Amino acid sequence: MSNGKGNGTRGNGSDTQHALNTVRRQLASLPARKRMDALVESRDARALVRSLPAEDLYFTVMEVGLADATELVQLASPEQFRIFVDLGGWKKDQISPHEVLTWLRAARGDASEDFLLKLRKMDAEVLEYLLREFTLIHDLEENPDVHVEGVTLETPEGRYLVEFKGVEGPELAALRSILNDLIADNPFEAVRFLEATRWEVPGEMEETAYRFRTARLQDLGFPPLEEAARLFSRVDTGPAPAPAVSAALAAAREQPNYLEAVFRDLDEVERDNLEAELRYLANATLVAEVEDPGDLDAIRRVGEITRDYLLLGLEHLTGGDPSRAAQVVRDTELRRVFQVGFSLTLALKFRAERLMKQPLAQVEGTPLLFPEETAAVEALRRKRPRRALKVPGAEPVPFRSRRELAASEQVLSRAEAQVALLGALLGGTPERAHELLARFGVEPRVLGMERLFAALVAMALLEGKVDPRAVPSARRDELGTLLFEGTPEAPRLRPDVVERAASVLEPGVPEPARPELRRLVSVTLARLLEELAPSFLQEGRMDPIASVLLPMEGTEP
Repeated sequence: MSNGKGNGTRGNGSDTQHALNTVRRQLASLPARKRMDALVESRDARALVRSLPAEDLYFTVMEVGLADATELVQLASPEQFRIFVDLGGWKKDQISPHEVLTWLRAARGDASEDFLLKLRKMDAEVLEYLLREFTLIHDLEENPDVHVEGVTLETPEGRYLVEFKGVEGPELAALRSILNDLIADNPFEAVRFLEATRWEVPGEMEETAYRFRTARLQDLGFPPLEEAARLFSRVDTGPAPAPAVSAALAAAREQPNYLEAVFRDLDEVERDNLEAELRYLANATLVAEVEDPGDLDAIRRVGEITRDYLLLGLEHLTGGDPSRAAQVVRDTELRRVFQVGFSLTLALKFRAERLMKQPLAQVEGTPLLFPEETAAVEALRRKRPRRALKVPGAEPVPFRSRRELAASEQVLSRAEAQVALLGALLGGTPERAHELLARFGVEPRVLGMERLFAALVAMALLEGKVDPRAVPSARRDELGTLLFEGTPEAPRLRPDVVERAASVLEPGVPEPARPELRRLVSVTLARLLEELAPSFLQEGRMDPIASVLLPMEGTEP
């Protein structure tokens, strides 16, 4: 961690910065509403508000809600207000004129001079763009008989007639007041502004404003996209240190919070530096994810991404021992810790990508994988690898511990074995696999790999060989007899059925995939037992619902 090696000595500048960091930390610990109240009700609210970073104030305003935080906006300096518009008045690289107008409405208070200062501090191109969007400016010298509809405003010297469009109610009133303020403050400059607005090209105005905004955001710690993207570079993670016995026992009980451990063990100077590094990482991640820097939901989401990769990196670099976390941060740039965490997930992504590039990884776009493994592989192949949950349809979540990485590694190992064994059972080549799957009469995605494997198991029991096809209609009940015994109330599989099916299928399967084959045979037969055995043992015949689990002749669409 740069510039944070112990207490050292402080000059006046560092003392001031530390005091400001302390205030920021205290305010950040409060809920948004109480944070705002603490600011506006302080003894010198104006001075306190203007001493804080604009982005901190912006996030407070957005958490409270702009409509309820106008007093805080009005206390802000013109420079801070310009940052508010930079963050909240854009959608990616485009000006959002309604949002800009909303911020201007919030900034208007009782002190008209303060509002004018904010207005004049804004980029002229943003105001020009606002007028081009919401007004038509008519030159009465060119066309004294211009026909207009709706609300208008004429400049005092009678040169221009401003026709309002696309705004009404409070927005119309606000925009009209803004023009009146500009005219009253400096009529000559206002006329020049209107004339310039008439002739400026909107795209060029927006592009110029965007360049100014980008430069200011970089000054705030939002790096250029190229620099931010390098944050997600793969690095050598190296072997993890061996954990202490106490740490291993603690990790077995619950997942430690390594960032909390870092902050707990650093001194004040180091904490200040660490917070600065954390802000840079969060900002860089926001840029790399191509999110709006003023989007509060995106900021929260990206903040979680940053935290998760740091937790992974710290767990790896400390060997799972939180007591080592502070020293790791002292010795290692926080950016590097982040990259180590990301690289741990990237290793799984590359492995998943290699799997799906194999010739028999999929047939007609359908992976030769069971549903759980399919979901895991798809989650790992995302731009930012994620962990699939076992809940069907659930959105994948970020990795937060090495334990979760290990669990995904196990699922990925099963996926690799499934591709190998299903590919082998389907003939070993894409052409032969396509030919054999066509025998089922439906597309592979409709058939599904669970039902395909159930058919393989069933035909192995019925015919003693690998024969991928639907169970013949005439042999459905025979299959039930081979599978089940007992009573409808206490059904069970026949003792040798798992071994019989596995012994038929195993010889053609690569040896490393055979344990997964046996597991799938057991899982498949257990599912058939649960769903089909009670009805079969009750009625002596296979229920038609069996086709949901097991392809049968005459039941496919």
